[in-house]
Amino acid sequence: CPWQGPFHELSVHEAECAHPAKTGNELMDILDEMDQTRQKEMQLYNSIFSLLSFEKIGYTEVQFRPYRTDDFITRLYYETPRLTVLNQTWVLKARVNDSERNPNLSCKRTLSFQLILKSKVNSPMECSFLLLEGPYDDVKINPVIYHFVFSNESNETDYMALPIVDSVECNKLLAAKNINLRLFIFQIQK
Repeated sequence: CPWQGPFHELSVHEAECAHPAKTGNELMDILDEMDQTRQKEMQLYNSIFSLLSFEKIGYTEVQFRPYRTDDFITRLYYETPRLTVLNQTWVLKARVNDSERNPNLSCKRTLSFQLILKSKVNSPMECSFLLLEGPYDDVKINPVIYHFVFSNESNETDYMALPIVDSVECNKLLAAKNINLRLFIFQIQK
């Protein structure tokens, strides 16, 4: 059973848990699913470890701040000040529930972000990057590695999902005055 919780709630859970009544085949399906999840996690961590062997690696703490748009919806759009990583200037933008017309009317929240290269480059710059929780926030993020080739003509990524564990974690982030995360950029050498 994958249940987790405080010890004082264990007896209540055991009385209501459906797992003891499951058949062997149902349990095997659950175990297969758990194995697949673990295997995906191991692939991700192996990918991160291989990125750590790159020659050019940079990271920085980023702080998203809310900003106003032309329609004066506040705290639904965020931007970082300019930051320098790998001797280049960058900006991150974020938005809440980017597929909704009025994200302020929804309780289920997601964040998506965009990485923008502000510097001019002599040749295309192929990078892998990821956002993780920073040292000053207690938010649960499932790491995802994104990939993009930056150039003067193509200097911003599409908006990508910030892989926050769930809507509750996203609302915790949005309740804070600023959103503090850590950005890692790995430059792929030709």
